[in-house]
Amino acid sequence: MSVLSDRHFHDEAEAYKFVEARIWPNGPTCPHCGGVERISKMEGKSTRIGTYKCYQCRKPFTVKIGTIFEASHVKLNHWLQAIFLIASSKKGISSNQLHRTLGVTLKTAWFISHRIREAMRDGKLGPLGGSGMVVEADETYLGKATDQSPSPQRKGRPLLKRKAGTSNKRAILGLIERGGSVRTFHVVQATKVNVAELVTDNIARESILYTDESKLYGGMGDHFADHQSVKHSAKEYVRGEVHSNTIESYFSIFKRGMRGTYQHCAEKHLHRYLAEFDFRHNARVALGVNDEARAGRILDGVVGKRLTYETTSAR
Repeated sequence: MSVLSDRHFHDEAEAYKFVEARIWPNGPTCPHCGGVERISKMEGKSTRIGTYKCYQCRKPFTVKIGTIFEASHVKLNHWLQAIFLIASSKKGISSNQLHRTLGVTLKTAWFISHRIREAMRDGKLGPLGGSGMVVEADETYLGKATDQSPSPQRKGRPLLKRKAGTSNKRAILGLIERGGSVRTFHVVQATKVNVAELVTDNIARESILYTDESKLYGGMGDHFADHQSVKHSAKEYVRGEVHSNTIESYFSIFKRGMRGTYQHCAEKHLHRYLAEFDFRHNARVALGVNDEARAGRILDGVVGKRLTYETTSAR
């Protein structure tokens, strides 16, 4: 398999060759009829780069069809640049930065970012943990509480400074396997019922579960090999091996990226940003995945994930 180099980032023909080798390791496959025989490359000055013709269904095609690149007028080498930049940025890269770097419009840069996040989404999710393995669970909240009006009980007295609540924030549940993968979910509201459903559906029953003292995790010991918690309200953060520091560390990186790099995220798009940070954590250097290999994994996920601007913008 070829290695990413400068020529793939600056020459569109070379970029096509690289992507074709990645998506079609056994040679071109027609996305229209699935044929692999009687396919020839179309040559000529007026022919688009990377165009093939299938003589079984008699339709032309490129490697872009059926991928996140389909119907995009952005050069494929610019797509590779964007993929590498996003793959190598620990806390993400903004659409404004992509717009300046690639020389495309801000709207195009934003759309490219969302398509790449769609390629990062893992559609093959098995249970986390296993026999003797530890999984930590915790929830966090993103955004600002908007309702700071005095309660009726204050009877017109001035509003005292108080800690912002979570009622108007976006709830996120995180599950992380120690030394392994993370999985996060945006939930409309973090309740005991939907949190319990997500936890039990995504963690193997043989696992050991560690959480804080939140009532959301009450009764979890009945579903797993063991359930232990630490009491943050009593300033207990670690008790031997029991803690939720790993998932809290992940949330810290996620929030730094969302507040420092992206700054604003509409709730309808939050699941894609979660997929991006999950992907980057699950393909990290500590697991032997470098920037180039991470970019390659994104390319492996581009097939079958067509995303149009209309569907991205719609709720």
